[in-house]
Amino acid sequence: MNKPLTLLRLLALVLLWQLSATGAMAQKVNQDSLYIRGNYTKAEYQIPMRDGKKLFTVVYSPKDQSKKYPIMMNRTPYSVGPYGADYKTSLGPSSTMLRDGYIFVYQDVRGTYMSEGEFVNMTPHVANKKGKKDIDESSDTYDTIEWLTKKLKNDNGRVGQWGISYPGFYAAAGLMSNHKALKAVSPQAPIADWFWDDFHHNGATFLPHAFNFLASFGLPRPEPTTKRNPGFNHGTPDGYEFFMRMGPLKNANDKYYKNNVAFWNDMVEHPNYDKYWQDRNLLPHLKNLKGTAVMTVGGWYDAEDLYGPLKIYQTIEKNNPKLTNMLVMGPWVHGGWARTDGSNLGNVYFGQKNSPWYQQEVEAKFFSHYLKGDAKSDVKLPEAVMFEGGNNKWREFEVWPPKNAQEKTLYFHANGKLSFEAPKQGEAEASEYISDPAKPVPFTEAVATGMTREYMTDDQRFASRRPDVLAFQTEVLTDDVTLAGEILAQLKVATTGTDADWVVKLIDVYPDSAKANPHQPNKPMGGYQAMVRSEVFRGRFRNSFEKPEPFTPNQVTPVNVELQDVLYTFKKGHRIMVQVQSTWFPLVDRNPQKYVDNIFKANEEDFIKATHKVYHSQQQPTSIKVKVL
Repeated sequence: MNKPLTLLRLLALVLLWQLSATGAMAQKVNQDSLYIRGNYTKAEYQIPMRDGKKLFTVVYSPKDQSKKYPIMMNRTPYSVGPYGADYKTSLGPSSTMLRDGYIFVYQDVRGTYMSEGEFVNMTPHVANKKGKKDIDESSDTYDTIEWLTKKLKNDNGRVGQWGISYPGFYAAAGLMSNHKALKAVSPQAPIADWFWDDFHHNGATFLPHAFNFLASFGLPRPEPTTKRNPGFNHGTPDGYEFFMRMGPLKNANDKYYKNNVAFWNDMVEHPNYDKYWQDRNLLPHLKNLKGTAVMTVGGWYDAEDLYGPLKIYQTIEKNNPKLTNMLVMGPWVHGGWARTDGSNLGNVYFGQKNSPWYQQEVEAKFFSHYLKGDAKSDVKLPEAVMFEGGNNKWREFEVWPPKNAQEKTLYFHANGKLSFEAPKQGEAEASEYISDPAKPVPFTEAVATGMTREYMTDDQRFASRRPDVLAFQTEVLTDDVTLAGEILAQLKVATTGTDADWVVKLIDVYPDSAKANPHQPNKPMGGYQAMVRSEVFRGRFRNSFEKPEPFTPNQVTPVNVELQDVLYTFKKGHRIMVQVQSTWFPLVDRNPQKYVDNIFKANEEDFIKATHKVYHSQQQPTSIKVKVL
């Protein structure tokens, strides 16, 4: 009798915790909503741009007119609603800043919702503007700031900009306006280059993310509207089954889109990194920035935009050495610093509620320091504020990656072994598996139609037990190993086909004695294989993203896979594991494994089984380059 009662009590405690958390969130939203109505006045404007188009803009001004306030601006393609007399239920980046005293400005970007003009995805930047018709996001930002600082009566002449995801791109693009009033910008989970952010990863298509998003967001908007497009109805909760039934990518249009999604058609016609994508790359233009402090924010577990924050920080740092340039990376999902408490993701626990600390001690202080004119402020924020996974603590660095991180190499060995020692003469030369596009490896055990946030910390035991996944792991660690910075997988591979994808996953293997986490007291964590970092590489792009090329069957070929940065400690008693596979479905579209010019136009008969080999001999070693603190 005792065991069932104990389990029931645990389930009841978990339920009470969930209800309490939900209730607390609802109470917070209600308190913010009441505060906004009691302390802010809402006004709506159509702000003219230099080419004559007008952008719909909402301004929430403090009712207390006894002093002047900085402007905090958010430019978005996702609607500034509610429109008319209704008020937003939250303002600004956080509840803390809501109460700190700002004028909050929200704008529908060109061609979305109630703004005039034509919407262009990832608007190409016009570096040399010659007239009023040369417009981009930097010019729209400039014109908006110019209007606000001239027309509003109670601003202090200082403007800040922030945004998460697509609005993060607009914040980064706003930097290039170089408006003298723009003093602080925080691109958060920003898109930098759509051949690596969101829909593409090293040339492979992140299928459910692209398909589901564009099925709604990608629909045309012929006239201004306050209404959102409907979401896509899959007709089943099982995304794996849905996308297998859809078949090759060419069927997306035939079965569902009906050529009504222009950006999908653009993706189809531009499978390689050609001028279309290069023009939409923000990074080359982040130079000659003047007078604006930057704080780029990202999440280590952002399934959508991890590339953008890291690359934007690195690019600004390289091109603008005198600019105040900060980086914040925490244990968050996409936008988790504003939308969750940051205490856990799925089964993995991060030690405490990390989002409130960031909002109060980093974000609010950053904007207050640069926008409220307190030159004598004692706020001294470090250049890099980084959360260290595994040890679950925040760390500060003068630069990222840390200068004292030492480059080391983890090598694959026969029989699934992984170590910092190179292979020796006489070891088995390769491990192999059969990759079948008709039976692809799932990316998660969850049943979902979309790209789950939790996949980035999911238990990978379901994958390591499959015959089409190779797993290499170290012996039990006798000391902590802290990785800090970029990770590069240097694969030596061969295939019986002429094309292949290569998925590399870095995993923390918990000891069998690992205890349950506080947020899930009934979830055993012994032996858990927590994904720390993962990435896919479409093999045809191994030498050039502009000019793909087939593999020569059975020829040993190098393929380098950049896995993005980490700050993570594999603790004593744990193991480090690396998994390699060639399908990751439906997260990544299936590679036919027979080379075709354009996978978006591949036919069913193009998809074939292939045997892939990963070499780990002295002559052909496969390795993972890491930086160790």
